[in-house]
Amino acid sequence: MSELTHFDERGRARMVDVGEKAETHRVAVARGEVRMQPETLRLIVERRAAKGDVFAVAQVAAIMAAKKTHEIIPLCHPLMLTAIAVDFTPDAALGVVEIEARVETRGKTGVEMEALTAVSAAALTIYDMVKAVDRGMVIGAIRLEEKRGGRSGPWRREE
Repeated sequence: MSELTHFDERGRARMVDVGEKAETHRVAVARGEVRMQPETLRLIVERRAAKGDVFAVAQVAAIMAAKKTHEIIPLCHPLMLTAIAVDFTPDAALGVVEIEARVETRGKTGVEMEALTAVSAAALTIYDMVKAVDRGMVIGAIRLEEKRGGRSGPWRREE
């Protein structure tokens, strides 16, 4: 495990200086899920939720959140994101929606936090839009699946 770079020699938080790093194409993919009653998921899939098209709104929320990650995660750099894709995979039998976000940039620092933030915002939006019918939903399993680009090279979750 490498040293923690977000702390200075006195142990105080700092924003990492990425000024001397090379610009590379960087990609991060994150996933998470929302577990709910199967009837709630049917309501979403059939677009019968009172607040509207849940997946469409959650997709926009995820994109907006990825673009604003630096505003809510204190030590993240503001990035010019070049691509954001958000996909939802519902499993009606289990009452689970898997969320996947893929974020890309060409820059000096990675986009892992942006991908994770996108998944989190999508999950929270799904919860918000149907909480009136299912307050017992569970948001979880938010994790980085892969990242590419930068000095540390590619990484992929192995399970």
